[in-house]
Amino acid sequence: MLYRTALYPADPFALMRRLSEDLDSLAFGASRSFPALNVWQNDEAAAITAELPGVEPSDIDIQVKDNVLTLSGERKAPDLPEGATWHRRERAFGRFTRAIRLPFRVDPEKVEARFADGVLRIAVGRPDEDKPRRIAIKAA
Repeated sequence: MLYRTALYPADPFALMRRLSEDLDSLAFGASRSFPALNVWQNDEAAAITAELPGVEPSDIDIQVKDNVLTLSGERKAPDLPEGATWHRRERAFGRFTRAIRLPFRVDPEKVEARFADGVLRIAVGRPDEDKPRRIAIKAA
C-alpha cells in the first residue's frame, strides 16, 4: 500500500527531487556570494570582474576608499504575468554589496569601469608613489 503523506508523496520521485534541491541549497546557497568576482593584480594595477546578469548599469554603484573597493547595487525581480507563480527560483534578486580589500592603496583618479554582456570590468590603478621601483646598483 502506498501512503500519501508528506513523507511518502504519490510521486515516487518527488522525494528524490526535494532531497536534491535541499542538498543544492545547503551546498551552494550559503557559500555563494553575489556577484561572483575575479580579482588579479600586477605592479601597476588590479583588475576586478563581476558577473552581473540581469543588472542595469544604472543600478550599480562603485566606490573606492584607501585600499577598499565597494560594489553595490540591485538586481530587480522580473515582473510575472498575472496569475503566474514561480515553479523554480534559483536566481537571487534584491540589493547586494561586496567589499574587496585590495593589496595596495588605490588612486581614485585611476579607476575605470566598463559594463558589457552582463560583466562589469573594473581597472584600479596604483598611485605612482606606491609602485615598486627597481633600484640600480652602482659599481664601486
